[in-house]
Amino acid sequence: MQLKKCGWLDGSPLVCAHGGDSTNEFPNSMAAYRSALRSQVDCVEIDVSRSLDGVLLALHDRDLQRISGNITSKVGHLSMKEFAQKSHDQVITTIEDALTLVSNSVRKVILDAKVGPPSYEKGLAKDILSVIERTKCYNCLVWAKSDNLVRDIMRLSSNVSAGYIIMVDPSTGFRTNLLRIRKAGVVGVYHPLIDEKLVRTFHGRNKRVFAWTVDDEDSMRKMLHERVDAVVTSNPILFQRVMQDIRTQCLEEGFSLIR
Repeated sequence: MQLKKCGWLDGSPLVCAHGGDSTNEFPNSMAAYRSALRSQVDCVEIDVSRSLDGVLLALHDRDLQRISGNITSKVGHLSMKEFAQKSHDQVITTIEDALTLVSNSVRKVILDAKVGPPSYEKGLAKDILSVIERTKCYNCLVWAKSDNLVRDIMRLSSNVSAGYIIMVDPSTGFRTNLLRIRKAGVVGVYHPLIDEKLVRTFHGRNKRVFAWTVDDEDSMRKMLHERVDAVVTSNPILFQRVMQDIRTQCLEEGFSLIR
């Protein structure tokens, strides 16, 4: 039981801030990224959407809908000029600015690429790889719910890490196939689907397991017990506190770290 609770101490998971510190700041804003960096997170996940005129933005459709007050708004339907008109006082962050701020301060940057109308995957992998190259984000990882986009990234670049997503397929209600993209080194898994067997399966194929999006204490503890490699959370400060509390308990109970 102690090994289950404390075993992760020999290899702590990355603390990955979902849209930055999006509990205390507006998601995907420069303020959210700065707050996460002040908390000394290991990793930042940034949503990537493309404007109508082809600019890559750190923005999710739901963030745009919150800003604009229109629940049907889609990032891909608006030009940069229209964003300036609709965003009121909220400054929309470009991917280039976000990467310039965060990439040298964390171990990993996850670019969560959003595929949507009107352009969908067309040219998106090339656009993402271009901004990664411009900002020299050597620690960038790209993942997406679109396997086609992930395969495009891998086909166009052997230097940029790519991952695919495991989730419940909304059209079928079943979990998506586990072993889909053989050469992808990371799998982003919807956290309620994670158990010991799943982690063992992926680790046996040399794939790292990143859990998303883990925002409550019980789930955070479970992810530590299951020995995932990274935890994506909107509340990185809470997760850091949970880790520290367990670390203190384990050491007080005599758990010894492997050197």
